[in-house]
Amino acid sequence: MWVVPEEGPGHGRTPPLREKVPLPSTKVRIWDLSPLLLCRSHLLGEHRELHAVWSILTRRKRGYSRHPETLRWAGKTRALFRRHQALVEEMLRRGYRHASPLDRRLAKGPLVQRAFVDSPRAQRRRLRAKGCACRV
Repeated sequence: MWVVPEEGPGHGRTPPLREKVPLPSTKVRIWDLSPLLLCRSHLLGEHRELHAVWSILTRRKRGYSRHPETLRWAGKTRALFRRHQALVEEMLRRGYRHASPLDRRLAKGPLVQRAFVDSPRAQRRRLRAKGCACRV
């Protein structure tokens, strides 16, 4: 629901870093919470969704290319790559196998994601309401 605009070169007309700009609400596909908090279902589901978004952005696939969750990662594949690494670390920690690495050479843009479909606080509330094993 919110975008926290980036600062720096080429962003001279963006609002200040803390200003919130509303986006259309939609289901969260890639969480902005620590993977440690996610239950098995949400951890593995996010990993699957992340690969779909990566494929759309790096291979110019058309499916869901205009979806708000995909659009927020456009030009930020480096941050998406970093999120994938965090998910994989947690998957391995839990004893899952991982056999779908991303191509680091395709990771471009900022290292940190500053745009959110829903704020991290709202994401915690959403997970809590699901009644799953997520630790939120």
